[in-house]
Amino acid sequence: MAVVFERPSVWRRVLPFLRGFDFWLLLAVLTLAGMGLTAMYSSGFDHGTRFIDHGRNMLIAASIMFVVAQVSPQRLMSMAVPLYVVGVVLLLGVEFFGITKKGATRWINLGIVIQPSELLKIAMPLMLAWWFHRREGQTRPVDFVVAFALLAVPVGLIMKQPDLGTALLVMAAGLAVIFFAGLPWKLVLPPVLIGIVGIVLLLSFETELCADGVDWVVLHEYQRQRVCTLMDPTRDPLGKGFHILQGMIAIGSGGLHGKGFMQGTQTHLEFIPERTTDFIFAAYSEEFGLIGNLTLLAGFTFLILRGLMIAADGPTLFARLLAAALTTIFFTYAFVNMGMVSGILPVVGVPLPFISYGGTAMVTLGLALGMLLSVSKSRRLIQS
Repeated sequence: MAVVFERPSVWRRVLPFLRGFDFWLLLAVLTLAGMGLTAMYSSGFDHGTRFIDHGRNMLIAASIMFVVAQVSPQRLMSMAVPLYVVGVVLLLGVEFFGITKKGATRWINLGIVIQPSELLKIAMPLMLAWWFHRREGQTRPVDFVVAFALLAVPVGLIMKQPDLGTALLVMAAGLAVIFFAGLPWKLVLPPVLIGIVGIVLLLSFETELCADGVDWVVLHEYQRQRVCTLMDPTRDPLGKGFHILQGMIAIGSGGLHGKGFMQGTQTHLEFIPERTTDFIFAAYSEEFGLIGNLTLLAGFTFLILRGLMIAADGPTLFARLLAAALTTIFFTYAFVNMGMVSGILPVVGVPLPFISYGGTAMVTLGLALGMLLSVSKSRRLIQS
């Protein structure tokens, strides 16, 4: 007697891979990606193949996100130490054998040219989440000291390249893990107060500190110039202050409704520098105005809140700390980029997630989203 087996449909074969996915998180990502493609088409349609490349980068990131989402948090935890060690070794390799471009040594040739600091954006929260997971319920002060040391090594090496933007993102991810692991408030408040006092002193003695020839010791000269330009961009309106001033003009000229899709004069007359990368928020603001900005902010807010909800419901301490740190990365990306374009933060090389052009940053975002989905998926499968 012949037996006939019914071949399952494509949907039935794909469904097991999609089971447990957080579709609210995916909805937020798809919304932001749609805004990013719209903004990129307008600002980059006459900029070579930027729009097509941006779409390709999104597809690559989506593929990475889907694959990483299938990996359990337990497997991710086993990768924490190797990734961290490899990342630090590569940073040391950059220090001794790195490739220098435009005064910065951030790359190394391993057959292909890579930027190891990007790996630490993911490896750092993985490592610290692993560290505190192994000490769940018995965290001692020395454990926080070790955590700060683990964080200081890569951040110091990245700042030495110098790459302040990436160092800031790595530090934010690491500090998020340390804070959510239970860092006492008595250790949190003193650095915050010192920072506030430092800002007040900086504003009070701006003229003396920003005078030519003054060495701040802790910062490179170009970093000092960026801080001084932030406080008074009109001191060099056609030079160091040009980026900030043009970004502020573009944002302000958008008004309530914006000038309309592909109608931005600051953008298309090329007054906005780096209009497809770091300063794409200015181009977006000019064309879509305050309403468009509020929509964009709502998308990021929903993404961040959803990430924190996933973190709160994580099945293990490792999963909770990792999800919280990854969510902090998205917040830091968005806050720093919008802040520097708006003139409230110094200009650093931090892209706007899903909106700015950039292959490496998009891959990093795909990895982070995949890990968030992995945590969410593990929780849902346990509950089901």
